[in-house]
Amino acid sequence: MKNKWTNRSKKKKRTQKSSDKVIRLFPSYKEGLTAEQVKERIEKGAANDSVDPTFKTNQQIILENIFTYFNLIFLILAILLCLVESYKNLTFLPVIIANTGIAVFQEIRSKKILDELNVLNTAKVNVIREGIEQTVAIENLVLDDIVILETGHQIPADAEVVEGKLQVNEALLTGEADEITKEIGDLLMSGSFVVSGKAYARLDKVGADSYISQLTVKAKTMGEGEQSEMIASLNQLIKWIGIIIIPIGILLFSQSYFFNGNTMKESVVAMEAALIGMIPEGLYLLTTIALALSATKLAKQRVLLHNMKSIETLARVNVLCVDKTGTITENKMSVQKVIVSKKQEIISQSDQLEERIADYAKAMAGDNATMEAVKEYFTKTTDQSYHQVIPFSSVQKFSSVALEDKVYVLGAPEMVLRDQLPEYAEEFVSFAEKGYRVLVFGVYDGILEEPVLTEAVTPLGYILIANPIRKEARATFDYFKKQQVAIKVISGDNPLTVSNVAVQAGISHADQYIDASKLSEEEYEAAVEKYTVFGRIKPEQKKIFVQLLKRNNTVAMTGDGVNDILAMKEADCSVAMASGNEAAMQASQVVLLDSDFSRMPEVVAEGRRVVNNIERSASLFLVKNIFSFLLSLFSVIFALTYPLEPSQITLISLFTIGLPSFLLALEENKKRIKGKFIMNVMEKAVPGGLTDMIVVGALVICGVTLNLNKTDVSTASTILLIAVGFLVLYKICSPLNKFRSQIILFCASGIFFSVVFLHKLFSITGISAVSLLLLSILFFSADSIFRHLTTLVEYLFERKNEKEPEIINKLPRFLRLFKRNK
Repeated sequence: MKNKWTNRSKKKKRTQKSSDKVIRLFPSYKEGLTAEQVKERIEKGAANDSVDPTFKTNQQIILENIFTYFNLIFLILAILLCLVESYKNLTFLPVIIANTGIAVFQEIRSKKILDELNVLNTAKVNVIREGIEQTVAIENLVLDDIVILETGHQIPADAEVVEGKLQVNEALLTGEADEITKEIGDLLMSGSFVVSGKAYARLDKVGADSYISQLTVKAKTMGEGEQSEMIASLNQLIKWIGIIIIPIGILLFSQSYFFNGNTMKESVVAMEAALIGMIPEGLYLLTTIALALSATKLAKQRVLLHNMKSIETLARVNVLCVDKTGTITENKMSVQKVIVSKKQEIISQSDQLEERIADYAKAMAGDNATMEAVKEYFTKTTDQSYHQVIPFSSVQKFSSVALEDKVYVLGAPEMVLRDQLPEYAEEFVSFAEKGYRVLVFGVYDGILEEPVLTEAVTPLGYILIANPIRKEARATFDYFKKQQVAIKVISGDNPLTVSNVAVQAGISHADQYIDASKLSEEEYEAAVEKYTVFGRIKPEQKKIFVQLLKRNNTVAMTGDGVNDILAMKEADCSVAMASGNEAAMQASQVVLLDSDFSRMPEVVAEGRRVVNNIERSASLFLVKNIFSFLLSLFSVIFALTYPLEPSQITLISLFTIGLPSFLLALEENKKRIKGKFIMNVMEKAVPGGLTDMIVVGALVICGVTLNLNKTDVSTASTILLIAVGFLVLYKICSPLNKFRSQIILFCASGIFFSVVFLHKLFSITGISAVSLLLLSILFFSADSIFRHLTTLVEYLFERKNEKEPEIINKLPRFLRLFKRNK
């Protein structure tokens, strides 16, 4: 720790700007700053403003959507068309302008809704000002403020302890999981969180000066490329398309103008048609809008996303790790009963035991759900004086108080009784089997100054605590069972107790449980595969278990306490309950603002809808891109002029790609996601793209051979591409339902209307009898070619192993023989 703070002091001149502008104060922790001092610090920029380099203003959103690489390409193409006076081929411009406008509108709208939700979810901090305890938003803190920190709080800015004592976990900053004791004069790093205790601290560095702000900037900058598989795949695809279109465009123009002897206008038009066909102009827009709409939809259901990646990640989750408290059960605990130990001789009556527990509870801070429940139940105190308080920690799983002449301990039986556990187990094991959480209250035989038990504990009694199971828990876990999502219950409680609760909640294989404290590190890997319920687990073990599960699965982790944070940060996706502590919420990617775990199926279903629909739509876009790329290469290799015009590409894109993609993205689609995004997309797109290339390539060659008119070839190619486009659309929409059938009919009607009434705009002309005959032959060939290519590609991608015999039977005879010989 000393090195980190020393390093920071070396950067003082560069980063500590706010503290240079104001006179430093050292107010009493009982009085704090005055209103005038707070106002002065805010005016001089010494407030705890958040630092987030990913935050975008409305102006940035507008500029980023307008000034894109492909918009620049489209602008250049439009200028070239204007220069050669081919104005009717500018039909792609309204689509591009509309795409950009929609993207800007949706992103700003989504940002506004999410900003409003973030304001509602802003972390609050208790602060002492003018001798009064107040609650303020974290960004309203100022330099030298006196803040009150308790269990579960995330430290909002670098601070110094001025009164009290804390156990702090700095693992999110340093990677070290050990809990560190902080006393008066010790420094606290922003971003770390309080495990136990209570203290007053004076803020030493705020806003951009704080340690967490510097880490945030660095981490966000380094993590800009860390995106979901879907977005990463689309970015890679668009990147390579952006690279190849320039040389291909130059080659096509040069060949047409310099070698084939076409006019400047014909050469520019042919070149632009090829390039426009290769640019997936609506794909990235569709993806962005779909994700933004999903985030907005979830926000209205009080589900806050800290990053968009979590939508796709949750959709792909096949292992969900949950804690018992707050997830399976209600977050509120209640004491059901207290049992006097039969073997103890110090206290003989129940009322005396309850008074002693009440005295103990009075000495402890009510900073966790368990102690709150104990305080609420045991109220009859004897006002004994106390000293040497050791608060509860998720690591040692016990707390202690020295009341006058004795040291009392309260905690988990395994941790408190240790070697004595077999001697006393019969007194409480039956209650654990019924699902109660059992706490041992006893006398420690010795002096306890550190949270380490070395001497024997004599149990006085057992406190039985219960968490009611959430009413919707069984239905929620039934959903995940049907969706083949494995549940792992990871809890710090007794494994038998957790197992019983999990069984009642309907979790599959919940009877397979183990005490994690008895596992060696070598046994972890086998245990995470074999068992469903893990009890007596420590925060560091949770983290390791999630790491092991991530090797072969997509893992989500839910939690609401400080003991869950390490595992939540390690998981592919983390989900926090708003009823938990603020540190857990800040560490998560998804926050359930109403703390309702039954929202999870809706979140997963929404993610699956988005990913499945984008995957389906991306296939439609790539058909055109694959075809345009292959036909461009074909034209260059065989010294042919690209047969289509930009306006014809626009017509094809509008009714066989753009419009159906947008409409299909609105459909419910809860299928489980399998395989890699790009492979799934290519499997659906390759047959259509190859079919387009084969039939149009054949048409172009026949056109040259038969000396057909260019407009005949161009119109026939457009009709062929529309036909194949509908074959692909039909395949992707299968099995048809009413909604999908209506989409196909609507798009077909749009094509018919455009051909009949807007044929001049889209360069559709009448064709000769020879061209019509050739078109008919290739039309029927396209259907057969598409079906065989689809079967072949499905086989090559090996995506349907369970249907392999059926696929093989559909293959052409020579391929079936090849398969059998192989």
